[in-house]
Amino acid sequence: MPVPRSFREPGPDLPGRPGRLLPGLATAAVALAAAFLVHRLVPALPAMTLAVVLGVLAANLPASGVWTAGRARPGLDFAGKHLMRGGIVLLGLKVSIMDVLGLGWLALVLIVAVVAASFGGTYLISRLFRLPPVTSLLVATGFSICGASAIGAMAAVRRIRHVDTVLPVALVTLCGTLAIGVLPLLVHPLQLSAPVFGAWTGASVHDVGQVVATAQTAGTAALGIAVVVKLTRVLLLAPVAALAGAHHRLAPRGGNAADRDNAKLPPMVPLFVLGFVAMVGLRSTGCLAEGWLEAGAALQDILLGAALFGLGSAVRIRTLLHTGGRALLAALASWFLIAVLGLAAALLIAGQPRD
Repeated sequence: MPVPRSFREPGPDLPGRPGRLLPGLATAAVALAAAFLVHRLVPALPAMTLAVVLGVLAANLPASGVWTAGRARPGLDFAGKHLMRGGIVLLGLKVSIMDVLGLGWLALVLIVAVVAASFGGTYLISRLFRLPPVTSLLVATGFSICGASAIGAMAAVRRIRHVDTVLPVALVTLCGTLAIGVLPLLVHPLQLSAPVFGAWTGASVHDVGQVVATAQTAGTAALGIAVVVKLTRVLLLAPVAALAGAHHRLAPRGGNAADRDNAKLPPMVPLFVLGFVAMVGLRSTGCLAEGWLEAGAALQDILLGAALFGLGSAVRIRTLLHTGGRALLAALASWFLIAVLGLAAALLIAGQPRD
């Protein structure tokens, strides 16, 4: 499925012309403040999801649509690419190796298996619905690991155009939001205990904020295990990015010999992914005071929220409805697959004895 023209190719974000970025960055800042305000008034709505929704609204309302497609576009594209990477680095401060190991070996094996099966199954489903390989790869990465953050990391590793990340981010946001409304309704019909529901949420919902919004409906017992299971999935971002980078470097490239020799290979692991790993290590040492962790989390929300608003502002609903039907069906099928895999793993994780 070709990428719609209305998913605009990002303009250059030249450091030498920062004035071009200011209108878009200021727009993202105002929208992000609105997202945080709504989240504070309605905690069940994650701020990151609201940022994407506001971006989509800004792109599709007549007056704001002209602004986001015009003067604000360079800054919004800069946010969607570069601020996303900064947010991924700081995401590592939320992951503690000690918390992950506390789940027990069986839980770790099950989570890795769910991520692997989700990745492979989602990629296969996307290809069966005739989505392009690039789109299928990004959708599989976002659905199986940690939503938009994982999509941004994979796009950087594989040198995928920023414009090609817009549709996968829209799909992962839509399905993650769907989980917030649907999963809590299934607690009583499926007779799930709070720990099982929490583990299910952590194993199957895409974004960290969406996991929190979903799991907190079942209380603190569900929320605690949901966050640890989810952050264990987040930890897999680094090895998946490294494997993708290695595969991309070793894959045969087209063109003549001179072009192949002169082609610049992407790094095996981008610097921002190494930064993510470094932040995980720093958090795991336990040397950071709670105030520093809170400050890092706040900055991460700001960077990632601005990036998601920038990506959302590139989505044109009319074009998406006309050209993205197959992508939407593939996403919903993948969402159902991951929900089933996550539930099966949760029943085993929550039932195992703790060390």
